[in-house]
Amino acid sequence: MEKLGNINYKTYIQNIKSNYVIQTVFSFLSVKKILNLIKCSKKFQKLFSIDIDYYKEFYWKKTGIRRIIDKNGQGKEYILNTNILIFEGEYAKAERSGKGKEYFLNGQLKFEGEYLNGKRWKGTGYNQKGTREFIIDEGEGRQTQYSFYDELLFDGYIVNGERNGIGEEYSNDGNLDFKGSYSKGKRNGRGEEYYYGEEPKIKFRGGYSDGERNGIGREYYYDGKLKFEGEYLKGKRWNGKGYNNKGNIDFEITNGTGKGNEYDYDGNLKFKGEYVNGERNGRGKEYSYGRLVFDGEYKNGERNGRGEEYTYEGNLKFEGEYSNGKRLNGIGREYYDNDNIKFEAEYLSGKRKANGKGKEFYNDGNLKFEGKYKKGERNGKGKEYDNNGKLKFEGEFINGKRKKGKEYDGYGRIKFEGEY
Repeated sequence: MEKLGNINYKTYIQNIKSNYVIQTVFSFLSVKKILNLIKCSKKFQKLFSIDIDYYKEFYWKKTGIRRIIDKNGQGKEYILNTNILIFEGEYAKAERSGKGKEYFLNGQLKFEGEYLNGKRWKGTGYNQKGTREFIIDEGEGRQTQYSFYDELLFDGYIVNGERNGIGEEYSNDGNLDFKGSYSKGKRNGRGEEYYYGEEPKIKFRGGYSDGERNGIGREYYYDGKLKFEGEYLKGKRWNGKGYNNKGNIDFEITNGTGKGNEYDYDGNLKFKGEYVNGERNGRGKEYSYGRLVFDGEYKNGERNGRGEEYTYEGNLKFEGEYSNGKRLNGIGREYYDNDNIKFEAEYLSGKRKANGKGKEFYNDGNLKFEGKYKKGERNGKGKEYDNNGKLKFEGEFINGKRKKGKEYDGYGRIKFEGEY
């Protein structure tokens, strides 16, 4: 384990605790965004007693890199848990700044030159055959960018160290994802998106602004047939017409509002319902390969309100309340494959409530148990019934087992009373 700076034991433990809190509270953000948040807020650093240099080391480990920097600003980066060198050079404020060299995994030189604020600024890039591939000067020029594992990610022009002008993006296995115009590192202007595959097939062609679809554009099915044409706003369909895979008009949207359908790349129905501001809002249905999987209410693009889930075979699986796409607190019901109710209880954060009342049912719909639950198990007073609906036991339960009470025969007569 490399040295993390002059950190005493107490501070080291505090950093571990603060990192845990940060990752828990801000789990919806990437590590890089969390790092930027911490860097920009002195109050935040003070609140969690964060050592910014320690957290930078934490960030580098999360990216899969082992980094060693000496007190003079000279350092090296390796693939985590290996001795494969991918960079050596100068650092300032824990970022690449000054002279440095990058290497492919096979040790071949990838880039040699100068860096500024973590970005290539001046120098020459090479391909894996050792041939010069690009030159940049003062953060400008054409270059190729690779992942840590030497997969091509971008080929195009940069200005001030960011993508600007025409360029191409690739997936990790080298398939073309996007081709078009960039500005300040983001998609801006005209461009094209492609479906995943070795042979590029157009998925979308149109305008972009600040990295999102914006302006006039068209979406296509995998077979090249038109799916939607119209206007986009901040990545959402705003005005236009949608088509099914037979080429017939299927829906229309005006100012982001209306009824619409969504399809997968093969033309299978994925969603059918109402939209407001370009997002699912109101009643709607979700499908998987054309089969209904959810029927209910939506808000801001996610399940919100009352809804029902279905199995792949079309049987009712669950009904209850939803919020932000998840099962909400309140009464919910689970079902057997024959659509008969299986369980009815209070739910908390999408799961059966740890403490509360509930009912269990037999496959034929007859009541099996009613009573109290704790930590998801029968705990407290409750009643058991046989599959003919007759009382079988009443009393108290603990950890799912009978504690004390009365057992009955099939004629309502007590056959046992006491503790278990």
